[in-house]
Amino acid sequence: MATLRGKLVVAQSGGPTPVFNNSACGVIQEALKHDDVFDGVYGAVSGVMGILHEHLIDLRKEKPATIEGLRKTPATALGTCRRKLNEQDMERILAVFKAHDIRYFFYNGGNDSMDTANKINQMATAANYDMRVFGIPKTVDNDLVETDHCPGFGSAARFMALSTRDAGRDTESGALTTTPVCVMEAMGRDAGWLTASAAIGRQDEKDAPHLIYLPEVPFTIEKFLNDVQQVYDRLKFVVIAASEGIRTPDGNLLMKSSSLDAFGHVQLGGVGDFLAKLVTEKLKIKARANIAGTIQRSLISASSPIDLEEAYLVGQMGVKYALEGHSGYMVSLVRESDAPYRCITGLAPLDKVANAAKSIPADMIAPNGTDMNDNFLRYVTPLVGELSVSNYVRLEKHAVAKLLGAYLR
Repeated sequence: MATLRGKLVVAQSGGPTPVFNNSACGVIQEALKHDDVFDGVYGAVSGVMGILHEHLIDLRKEKPATIEGLRKTPATALGTCRRKLNEQDMERILAVFKAHDIRYFFYNGGNDSMDTANKINQMATAANYDMRVFGIPKTVDNDLVETDHCPGFGSAARFMALSTRDAGRDTESGALTTTPVCVMEAMGRDAGWLTASAAIGRQDEKDAPHLIYLPEVPFTIEKFLNDVQQVYDRLKFVVIAASEGIRTPDGNLLMKSSSLDAFGHVQLGGVGDFLAKLVTEKLKIKARANIAGTIQRSLISASSPIDLEEAYLVGQMGVKYALEGHSGYMVSLVRESDAPYRCITGLAPLDKVANAAKSIPADMIAPNGTDMNDNFLRYVTPLVGELSVSNYVRLEKHAVAKLLGAYLR
């Protein structure tokens, strides 16, 4: 196959993750090894918006130490966007590609970004413009299809496990005198992977979370209140992990706003506060909500080593696959074994990935619908890495005999 010469551009899109920049670094550093193919290595600022407005930067002029530093930098160094492309946009993108002789395009993002990459690949093919297009996966939601898991998920899952575990101890410590119920709200529009990951921080039945609510399991207020009451009666405190996208039996979101994003998705949020108020008002048990928001996807200090490594790998392999002549694919992760954990990369057609979402399989959810089983734990544990658990303890609290009458105030 004849070598396709031209310039390469990489862009990032959608919500950032702790390891987002590792994928960009993988693309950039691999591309910089091939001066014989790439006449330029560019970055598009603010995702596809950078293409539309010709806001391109020359990555060859960056210091090598800066590019390497991306591997320890959270968020998105190139900037991000959410833009649903229309016909006029597509014409403009093709014109920009032609003007700059861009022949390689790498788009790093989640579901909507893979749709954008697919459209650009189809546009180039229809226009007989010789170029190679690749999707580089990322999403803390872990809901991309055609891949075992997504870069970004392992680190966000680690954060969720650590924060829920320790919030559980905080809730337990004040259960008798302050607020005995805590709701941990997690991101997850259509899939509950991130919420479910809270389960891996537990060591015994008292450890949080005690109840998990996912978009995959229909939610009813009656069952929820009954679940909470049962756990409270047993432990005297309750920690709940709830996805922002939990749905009623008719498929409607439990909580949503009137705002839409650029792709027409309803903006989510408010589930944690709603559930906490419900417990307080209906069960007369004081409850509060913890809503981490974007901290779930930005805390690189809690990142998973495996996640950092694989995020770099998918970017690097995207360039290698493109140099082999492939185009119109997303780099996928293919698990070969759980113990020891081993994963390689593969190729997933963009037209199969675009506009699809992967839910948690039923065989990973406990029969009661409010917990995860061993199948899920085997799947997610290697992606999160060691949680640095220092064998937390609980006092046995041997009571001293009371010598005075009861204090009634």
